[in-house]
Amino acid sequence: MSETRKKATAGTYFITGYPGFIGKRLVEHIAREDPKGHIYALVQPKSFKEAQQHAARVKGAKVELLTGDVVDMHLGLSGEEYQRLCERVTDIFHLAAVAQLGVAKETAWRVNVDGTRNMLELARDCGKLTRFNYFSTCYVSGDRLGVIAEDELDRGQGFRNAYEETKFQAERLVQRAAATVPITVFRPSSVVGDSRTGEIDRFEGPYYLGILLVTSPLVVPLPLPGNGVAPLNVVPVDYVVEAVWRLSKDPRAQGNTFHLVDPNPMSARRVYELIAEKSNKKLPRFNLSARAADVMLRLPLLEKLARPQRAAISYVNHLAIYNCHNTLELLDGTGVRCPPLSSYLDQLVAYVRDQYRKRREGSDEYDPLDQGTAPDAERP
Repeated sequence: MSETRKKATAGTYFITGYPGFIGKRLVEHIAREDPKGHIYALVQPKSFKEAQQHAARVKGAKVELLTGDVVDMHLGLSGEEYQRLCERVTDIFHLAAVAQLGVAKETAWRVNVDGTRNMLELARDCGKLTRFNYFSTCYVSGDRLGVIAEDELDRGQGFRNAYEETKFQAERLVQRAAATVPITVFRPSSVVGDSRTGEIDRFEGPYYLGILLVTSPLVVPLPLPGNGVAPLNVVPVDYVVEAVWRLSKDPRAQGNTFHLVDPNPMSARRVYELIAEKSNKKLPRFNLSARAADVMLRLPLLEKLARPQRAAISYVNHLAIYNCHNTLELLDGTGVRCPPLSSYLDQLVAYVRDQYRKRREGSDEYDPLDQGTAPDAERP
């Protein structure tokens, strides 16, 4: 048994954002690592059936579902349930968030900021708490350019959407709480599918924009928005979960922030070229400006195909480099590292194609590119 598992034995965990994609993977991982532990998962009523079905398949630690919502007072729990959490919980993993790039600011604020404030109130009431693990995003850097360090947050940046702004404001709350709450902040870049299977729940963000542009039903793949020299930073979900678990159990991680990113990302153009090669297509030699690409994607022929992806264009040409010194230092020697995209690209493309094929066969109305339109991301 690993040293990490020994230390974690019989922990009591509270997780939000279940049964979201990352939430499900994290619950499975914790249950394996700490089979004698107890996992409480906060589930919205509309997702209870799905959560029940998934929890029944989890092997290891017991998973107990609590119906509620991070936006409600006391998380919508009964007095007895809330008190039980306060008396027993040792580790909190706060994943619940609205992550869609085009979400209304009021909705994003209520979930991302007010919901985090409610979770911090719980954390202060938990007498046995050893760690409050908060899932932020590296995009709290907003429109900043250049190298961005893990210990930097407020540098006067502007924000391209309500998601970035509200996650920034939520992280400010968490950082301020560090004086009284044992916090660790995780900032993943764009989370993609499993590096072994390619499995993902929604096709969103700049990476999937690449797959969709290149493998679209059009005979000629669409040109790349912009010049594509900026790094396209993606991380597979399995790396995110393993890194979070390790760091949540490392005493050195308390009070620190970690960029969960690819330390050596490829440029957007190189990624798109590789996707095109896998699809036996060739990217057009010319590029479009990001503005022209956005206009093009609004044309009647493409508007429906690209609707959920349009917001991702601004990320394809954004010259931000996320330093991950803290992450690399603490994960050194653990065997946990972010694999290069080139090593699992085949699995990602194959999974996306397979999903398109299955859904096309199941419905004449199916639009293979109209993905990720659910109102909540890791907030089921």
